[in-house]
Amino acid sequence: MMVVYKITYPNGKIYVGKDLTNNINYFGSASHSAIAEDFTGEQRKDFTIRRQILWESDDASEINTKEVEFIHSLRANDPAIGYNKWPKFRTMDGSGCED
Repeated sequence: MMVVYKITYPNGKIYVGKDLTNNINYFGSASHSAIAEDFTGEQRKDFTIRRQILWESDDASEINTKEVEFIHSLRANDPAIGYNKWPKFRTMDGSGCED
C-alpha cells in the first residue's frame, strides 16, 4: 500500500510526503535544519509528532500527482505553514518566496 501522509509538528507546521511502503516508522525527508531552527533545546526534550494518512492506493500511477495536490491544497510549501521545499511556494501574485 502506498500512501500520501501529513506530518504535524508541535509548532503546528506540517510536512506532506509520500511513502511507497507505508512504513509506520517513516516520517519523511523534511529539512532537518529547517525544523531544528524552530525548536529550542528545551522543546526538543519532549514533543509529539502526528502522522496522518491523507490518501492510499495500491496503484502507483497517481501517487506523485496526489502528493503535489496535497502540498498545494494544504500550503505545506508555504514557509509560514509547512516544511515542504518543493514545489516552490508562489504567492497570490505569482512571485516566489525567499528562503
